[in-house]
Amino acid sequence: MTTLIDARGLTKTYGTTRALDGASFKVETGRIVGLIGPNGAGKTTALKAVLGLAHCDGGTLEVLGLNPYRQRNELAARVSFIADVAVLPRWLRVQQAIDFVAGVHPRFRRELCDQFLVRTTIKRTSRVRELSKGMITQLHLALVMAIDAQLLVLDEPTLGLDILSRKQFYDSLLSDYMDAERTILVTTHQVEEVENILTDLVFIDRGRIVLDLPMEEVATTYAQLTVAPDRAEAARALKPLTERQLLGRHVFLYEGADFAALRGLGEVRQPSISDLFVAKMQGGVA
Repeated sequence: MTTLIDARGLTKTYGTTRALDGASFKVETGRIVGLIGPNGAGKTTALKAVLGLAHCDGGTLEVLGLNPYRQRNELAARVSFIADVAVLPRWLRVQQAIDFVAGVHPRFRRELCDQFLVRTTIKRTSRVRELSKGMITQLHLALVMAIDAQLLVLDEPTLGLDILSRKQFYDSLLSDYMDAERTILVTTHQVEEVENILTDLVFIDRGRIVLDLPMEEVATTYAQLTVAPDRAEAARALKPLTERQLLGRHVFLYEGADFAALRGLGEVRQPSISDLFVAKMQGGVA
């Protein structure tokens, strides 16, 4: 696989706030990478650096073999971006939006945009202000996915959408955009919705990368154990990352534990991204 994003020791300070603190991560071709972190963790700063919209104070960063800040124009022709808020002018008509993107982006494919929109109820004569949040996201997605880009960056792309619109968004992303030559980097708070599509998981907290693993390694590295109260002490002896109680049973999360030993105590399964995220953020027993 080819490395699309190579970030090494990135630092970025805003006044007294260190948004990135030695952050290092890589993104390979053909992967769907989830960049997950709490508010203020550095997610948006990292994305801005990748897009050439922010210049880091220290470290090195290459995106598609380019310096994103110094070669921003060249990078922009090969990368697409959907922000966490709609940026389409509310007075703009749908057809005008299509014509504008077709006129400014050399890799825009109008026929592909038409294929996306024909499956929606969006009218070409409608103004953006007349569309629902879900329809605006559909329009934005159609415009972006019609660009022949190697890297798609999504920053909270389904923020404010209902559950049906969110599902349609990710279904379209997988069926109409993703292939072996394209890569997606996504940040989201709704981690349960992207859990089944991610190939790689990156956790960031206070500007530092605290986890960076392919999903298949997550399954072999982390385990969740549920035991009856009389097995709790034995489970604690195996040094879990976190412990909580649920419906009268004890639930533990482990990193690098002996899976055979865990199975001898109770029910073992792979933790959800949400549970793993909480465990890594807590860094101790709850």
